[in-house]
Amino acid sequence: MNKPILVIMAAGIGSRFGGLKQMAPVGKHGEAIIEFSIYDAIQAGFEKVVFIIKKEIEDDFRKLIGDKVKDLIEVEYAFQELNMLPEGYEVPEGRVKPWGTGHAVLCAKQYLDQPFAVINADDYYGKHAFRVIYHNLKKQKTDDKIYRLSMVGYQIENTLSDHGHVTRGVCELLGNFLESIVECAQIQKRGDLIEYTDEDGKIHQIEKGTTVSMNLWGLPPSFLDELENRFPAFLDKALKENPIKAEFLLPTIINDLLHEEKATVEVLRSLGKWYGVTYKEDLEPVAAALQAMQDKGDYPQPLFSK
Repeated sequence: MNKPILVIMAAGIGSRFGGLKQMAPVGKHGEAIIEFSIYDAIQAGFEKVVFIIKKEIEDDFRKLIGDKVKDLIEVEYAFQELNMLPEGYEVPEGRVKPWGTGHAVLCAKQYLDQPFAVINADDYYGKHAFRVIYHNLKKQKTDDKIYRLSMVGYQIENTLSDHGHVTRGVCELLGNFLESIVECAQIQKRGDLIEYTDEDGKIHQIEKGTTVSMNLWGLPPSFLDELENRFPAFLDKALKENPIKAEFLLPTIINDLLHEEKATVEVLRSLGKWYGVTYKEDLEPVAAALQAMQDKGDYPQPLFSK
């Protein structure tokens, strides 16, 4: 029987938590968004969480997050560092940007012997999302010839900011399965319309109800071998073409697997609203929404008792 694991990508959090959006207090007792995700995951059935962080913040992260939940869920820490590269590769001069979400998950490989869900540390996904991904992972087959992946998809209008443009993975579906995923930048609301601007400056409309990915994936442990095998080829290209900013991204890797017919991705639709802090002006409405949920009794106050 599968025992799904939750993986939280938090290596983007720096050593000074105070001014960073990922750890900004949004709950009635100062809880960060990541704490709501952990609470929802525990309620859904997850019994183990792997935090992917930078080594330099380990002590602070344990005190602020890990120690709060270690008696409720098994906790492991994986570290994502720039110099964690295959033998023969070196960090290019001037590179400070992490290598991306694919690299982050690869750094946690030693802890992932069961199907696992991957989320961002600073996104609120909602209770329903954790329930459906947990149920999917419980029944996930791990011995198929192709990768049986899953993703929680959101309606685009439930993922936008009122304070500027965002980037989203826009999905093309065939029934309940993903056909392709394309990262679109400069997406924003203009009145009742949703538009994005392409690299040539041309404006396109996106229909309401369009499914987008918010990086909530369900993956089998065998997927880690695929990441390990593809990472050197990514580096060969990146170090020649874009050594400072190129990223090894889960949506890109999964999209490649789809087109190579090496994977299927079942899309688990969420009708709930996603919350995140893209701009500082987003913090107040996100905090208001989550605190209202606490007032309704959807969450305890505080989330985790000492």
